[in-house]
Amino acid sequence: MYHGFEQGRTTTGDTMTTFLEQAEGGCMCGAVRYRVDGAPMSSIYCHCMSCRRHTGALVVALAGYRRDQVTYTKGKPKIFQSSPGVGRAFCGDCGTPMTWEGDGGEIGPMVEFLVNTFDNPQDFEPECHIHHQERLPWLELHDSLPRYAVWHDGDDEPYLHGPADNT
Repeated sequence: MYHGFEQGRTTTGDTMTTFLEQAEGGCMCGAVRYRVDGAPMSSIYCHCMSCRRHTGALVVALAGYRRDQVTYTKGKPKIFQSSPGVGRAFCGDCGTPMTWEGDGGEIGPMVEFLVNTFDNPQDFEPECHIHHQERLPWLELHDSLPRYAVWHDGDDEPYLHGPADNT
């Protein structure tokens, strides 16, 4: 498991979400296109400072895949090594931030795509928040998703289950 997910289905909360078996996406200018085969290992909101700086966003939605599930069908992104073992990919032409890439632990190398780079981002509804304690203090998403203080490895319990718990 990764971020508390089983292949293609979430294991957090009371509902089970099924993901597409194949999806495509790319950058803003079309120089980089990709396809993912199989369901994602995760679909999350990340509040960490590194993701926010990489994207310029207040919070980032990511869908994670094993590297062997990913095929670049046109061009390849440039990768910035943001920390040891972690790369962040972007289009070298238009600058669109595209992925977080790193070691997925027991499941092997991972590529987490920014959900908004998919052709149909609405198909990747996040199932939890990670690095929630790094969120901007004035930002709170009003959902009932579990919130994890830092990284969620599937064995830990969330410290919050939504804004109603955040008093």
